[in-house]
Amino acid sequence: MIDLLRKRLERYRAADLQSEEQAVKEILQEVTLYALWRADFFELAAFQGGTSLRILHGLPRFSEDLDFILRTPDPDFVWVPYFKTLSEVLAEFGIRCELVDRGNMDRAVRQALLKDDSIARQLDLSFYGGNNSRKLKVKLEIDTRPPLNSGFEFYYLDFPLDFEVCAQDLPSNFSLKIHALLCRPYIKGRDWYDFNWYVANGIVPNLKLLHNALLQYGPWAGEILTVDMNWLNSVLMEKMQSIAWIDAAKDVAPFLPPADQHSLKLWSAKFFNEKLSKLVKG
Repeated sequence: MIDLLRKRLERYRAADLQSEEQAVKEILQEVTLYALWRADFFELAAFQGGTSLRILHGLPRFSEDLDFILRTPDPDFVWVPYFKTLSEVLAEFGIRCELVDRGNMDRAVRQALLKDDSIARQLDLSFYGGNNSRKLKVKLEIDTRPPLNSGFEFYYLDFPLDFEVCAQDLPSNFSLKIHALLCRPYIKGRDWYDFNWYVANGIVPNLKLLHNALLQYGPWAGEILTVDMNWLNSVLMEKMQSIAWIDAAKDVAPFLPPADQHSLKLWSAKFFNEKLSKLVKG
């Protein structure tokens, strides 16, 4: 099975150590998704976030984590019951990993961490350099109490083998990205890159889901809100005026191919106001 992973890596044509490492992490993410399907994980959970956009929809930036939401809230969810199948399936591909449950039952978002030092060594990769202490890490996060009104879709993937994933649909994914833009306590340039991608692809946010998310967490929690395009236009315009765009661009740059980094010079409140206008006007 390691030959299957080696052939996949060749398709990336990695030109430097960073892109080589990102390619291997992405391959590890894809095999992990397959293993989760084998564990029947997608019967209760849905793939979402930046990595879902990357793998399912061709988002042209690398994404580090695997993010999920439960399709039905369950405060008792834990990762540990999936570890046995994950380890067994990953081992079929020559991946000997360590799985760590980092979940805190007092928090809605539960984390697990996959650590692997076998795939890079077997593929004899440049970035690994024979460093036996070097481990690739993939973080798995799941929201056990997601806001209501998400939509879901199913996708068939063929790497490493044929399998199916349940994923949050694009309008719903966009809504939670907007929620992050408005409520995250720090600026993350990747959020704004994804915002631009959604607008460019004509995606309209699921406003019912956004409304529920805002009432659940953030500065508007518990307030009476009318979340429509006029409201969204107002609050996003205000947010854009507060962003240090040079810093936001620096955050996302390492996750983009060199050719795509040139457009980051355009990032400014004026640039994103134009994108917002396109979204609001439809």
